[in-house]
Amino acid sequence: MAITRGFRGRQHATRDPRLPPGQYDTGRDWPVLTAEVTPHLDTGRWTMSVDGLVEEPQTWSWADLHAMPESTYDGDIHCVTTWSKLATSFAGVSVDLLLDAARPLPEAAYVLATSTTGYTTNLPLSHVRGGQAWIAWTHEGRPLPREHGGPVRLLVPHLYFWKSAKWVTRLTLLDHDQQGFWERNGYHDLGDPWREQRYQGD
Repeated sequence: MAITRGFRGRQHATRDPRLPPGQYDTGRDWPVLTAEVTPHLDTGRWTMSVDGLVEEPQTWSWADLHAMPESTYDGDIHCVTTWSKLATSFAGVSVDLLLDAARPLPEAAYVLATSTTGYTTNLPLSHVRGGQAWIAWTHEGRPLPREHGGPVRLLVPHLYFWKSAKWVTRLTLLDHDQQGFWERNGYHDLGDPWREQRYQGD
């Protein structure tokens, strides 16, 4: 028996399984969102430090970091403002290498990331370990644009993107969770896109 069009029902596009709840695919666009004035950084004077609850605090120059083994992240990023950018690529150095050099003390459980602008964001140490976070300086094989944190940003792609601090310069290990800029202003302390942890209480 032939089925008329009226009995087929309305056809719905299949939602991309890479999109967390409440997110949409921004396609080739990459929206620019920032909480502070975009700085001009001199890589000849910029440094990256790991301090706090570590056995050996470390500071690297731009050249020092680029001398370390480079690794890449190929995957998706998600912003709390509901856009996601799928199948994107970043390169830099794994945060694991920096932490291994500094040797966190047993009581270290959290990280406070600080940018050259003074912006901060908090992360559980377990969420930047195990190949989950990078200090990134390229996007799609090109230098990271300044408006997106270039020349270097923290990249923690499995969390909402405000956790991936632009223009990062320091990771401080703590034994307690110390809220950063957006967290003090109502955003969630963790920010898991798949659990829609956008705001405190989510």
